Amino acid sequence: MPETGWGLLVVAKSKPQSNKRWTDTGEGHDDRGLKHRAADEGRPVPIPPQLVTILRDHVKEFGVNDDGRLFPTLRGGIISIGTYCEAWKAARILALTPEQVVSPMAARPYDLRHAAVSLWLNAGVAPPDVAERAGHSVDVLLKVYAKCIDGGADIANRRIGSALDG
Repeated sequence: MPETGWGLLVVAKSKPQSNKRWTDTGEGHDDRGLKHRAADEGRPVPIPPQLVTILRDHVKEFGVNDDGRLFPTLRGGIISIGTYCEAWKAARILALTPEQVVSPMAARPYDLRHAAVSLWLNAGVAPPDVAERAGHSVDVLLKVYAKCIDGGADIANRRIGSALDG
C-alpha cells in the first residue's frame, strides 16, 4: 500500500463458512474462487486514502497471516461467523446512537457494501466502474441499485444542457 493516496487490494478468493458435512474438504471453510471469474483470477479493489491509512496502521500493529489475510484469529485461523457477528453487534453499539442501534441501519456487515455502492452511484461514478469495484455485472448493478440513485434529475439536466450547448 502506498504511503499516501489511493491503494489497491486484490481479493483473491473466498472462504465461505458452512457445516463441515457440506464442504468439499470436510473443513468448516472451503477455498472458493470469486463468482464469475476463473478459479485463480483475483479482483482488484481500489481503496480510498482513509482506508489505506487504517489498513497500514493495522498491518503495522498486527501483521498479516501467512496466506495474506488481514484478520486471522490468534492461532492464524479464520474468524468464525459467530465471532464476526458478535464483534459487529458490539461495534454498532459503540458507533451508533441508541435510536440507530435499534433501527435496521447497518444491521449486517453486508449493509456497508450496499451503502458503499449507493454512495458511489450517487457521487456520479459511472455504472461500469461501480460494477467493477463491487464485483457485479452492470445489469445486476442497475437492477439492484438503480432505485438508490437520488437527486440526479438536476445534475442530468445540467449535463444534457451543457452537451447541447457545447
